Amino acid sequence: MRSTLGVLAVAVVALLGTGCGGRAVASHPAGHTPGPSVTAGVRLAGGGTLAPPAPRAAAIVYDTALVPAGAAVRVTAESGAVLAASTVTVSGMLPHRTYGVHLHVNPCGRTPDDAGPHYRQSHSHTHASAETEVWLDVTTDAGGGGTATATQDWAFQPGRPPRSLVIHAEPTRTSGAEAGSAGPRVACVTLTER
Repeated sequence: MRSTLGVLAVAVVALLGTGCGGRAVASHPAGHTPGPSVTAGVRLAGGGTLAPPAPRAAAIVYDTALVPAGAAVRVTAESGAVLAASTVTVSGMLPHRTYGVHLHVNPCGRTPDDAGPHYRQSHSHTHASAETEVWLDVTTDAGGGGTATATQDWAFQPGRPPRSLVIHAEPTRTSGAEAGSAGPRVACVTLTER
């Protein structure tokens, strides 16, 4: 009886920590890349040192005042039949700053708007939330590094996975009419299947 109660308590704590199947986000020191295990049907990755827009560039910086030279980003996004998990790791960013980070529908391009809107669970959802989109806000440490992970209890749309990760200038607003907004787009990483 005692061991059953212990297992039940651990399960309840785990559910509370993930918002009962919604989104779990945690910032971690640079170099630490935790994340749930997903039996992947879709596996996406991208990253590198951020550079000014150029043809076929996969890791782009749009605002060098908020994303210093030499900053780098690594991202993975995996989706099975009923679960998606995404992780972003940054280095060389401004220290002690929270950046809004979201998955978007199009690859990065010469302009910040080329990445299109946020990737959503489905087009039937009219409001932005951590349950219907992939939000990976990351807070950097003293060295400008950080990691964030998000899990969703839904899978990427078949044949239409997210194509980029966009870093915004501000933390994501979580409520009200501006929910999901996070200020200007300051960097972008194109995701490719692996």
